[in-house]
Amino acid sequence: MSLTISSPLGDVWAWSLGGLMGLVMVLLTVYTARHYVFSLNRLFGRQRNPYASLVHAEWPRVTIFVAAHNEEDVIRDCLENLMRVDYPADRMLVVPVNDRSTDRTREIVDEVVSRFPGRIRPFHRTGGKPGKAAALKDATETVDTDFIIVFDADYMPSRGLIRRLMAPFFDPEVGAVMGRVVPLNVGANLLTRLLDLERSGGYQVDQQARMNLGLVPQYGGTVGGIRISALQAVGGWHDDVLAEDTDLTYRLLLGGWRTVYHNRAECYEEVPQNWSVRMRQIKRWSKGHNQAMVRHSAALLRQPDLRWTERIDGALLLGVYMMSPVLLLGWVLSVLMYFTVSMQWLAPALMVMAFMVHSALGNFAAFFEIATATHLDRSRQRIRLLAFSFLGFIVSAVAIMRSVYEQVLTDRLPGGKFQWDKTVRYRRASPVVAMPPAKAGP
Repeated sequence: MSLTISSPLGDVWAWSLGGLMGLVMVLLTVYTARHYVFSLNRLFGRQRNPYASLVHAEWPRVTIFVAAHNEEDVIRDCLENLMRVDYPADRMLVVPVNDRSTDRTREIVDEVVSRFPGRIRPFHRTGGKPGKAAALKDATETVDTDFIIVFDADYMPSRGLIRRLMAPFFDPEVGAVMGRVVPLNVGANLLTRLLDLERSGGYQVDQQARMNLGLVPQYGGTVGGIRISALQAVGGWHDDVLAEDTDLTYRLLLGGWRTVYHNRAECYEEVPQNWSVRMRQIKRWSKGHNQAMVRHSAALLRQPDLRWTERIDGALLLGVYMMSPVLLLGWVLSVLMYFTVSMQWLAPALMVMAFMVHSALGNFAAFFEIATATHLDRSRQRIRLLAFSFLGFIVSAVAIMRSVYEQVLTDRLPGGKFQWDKTVRYRRASPVVAMPPAKAGP
């Protein structure tokens, strides 16, 4: 039986709406399948942690950047934690990249430097182009090691983190390494608990599943290491991008370098504690990610040296922040089709069935990932919060929609430009505690 649709507004209107709705359903189905594939792989598939057993080695020299802009409340804790890691002290140099701070960041950095002579070399940047990528670009020019590791100033590295991040670099094909981010201020309120669930799903399931399946793990901009020769081979840091990490992930991929995710390389971060800060964070990430999508999608799909699975996964990862507008488009199309399009009885029945299936499976696919992560983390009590994750989903969808609107329209108006929104810090500066200098390890 042939499909017949009509509309008082004309056949072109009817078939256009039907075609767009079909495209929306295809996209939603693909992303739904993606969530389930990753979750099932983590539950039942072969797990790859090829570098986790490397404990003793002739560790290479590494420079550790700590990106900081007005970080007086958190910079001391990060630097002192780095002084306690078990990486050989004579093979590791910490460089706080103090980018044009106007608070006490410089004073605090210099005070910590005085207590650990020779182990910390500050890079105080007072001018130049604003932004993290521009600051890292300038700081990298001063490096004489083959590797760098980047942290944000609010991160608290675990004791064994540097060794775990450096272990994959013994493979000469590895250009970047990404560790796992774990929220530090989980108990603050409902939002921080929900972000803890989200981080678990994103790292414990998504990132590790990509590693298992040989797909495209993402370098995340902090808690990550980079091989200098790989960075130089793909053009160095680009200071005209909003998400230097996503941009670098794809330039490394297109340049033939591998990015490795190390699930046991844990570092602790401070997540937003109020919804307005969270929305601004999501908007910033969305704009940067969508910029990378525009820049790299075509080259990625045309790259003959990549397996088709890598190209598909890489394209889906680039498009992930566009799914909120796609979902909204589906809702709008549903309303328009209901009021303006007539179809034979079988077609509406199939559409209703399709939406029921999507509601039952697609809308909960991401939540299934979170449930999988809580199971793998052996913290099953957290599953009680799963129903509240819908709040985070709605807030993220609204923030992404606003970011797309601004990026497509208002940011392009005369005088309109993207303003970098620094995430609010909630910890207060810790008091100075006398610490003996760490001894160089073997």
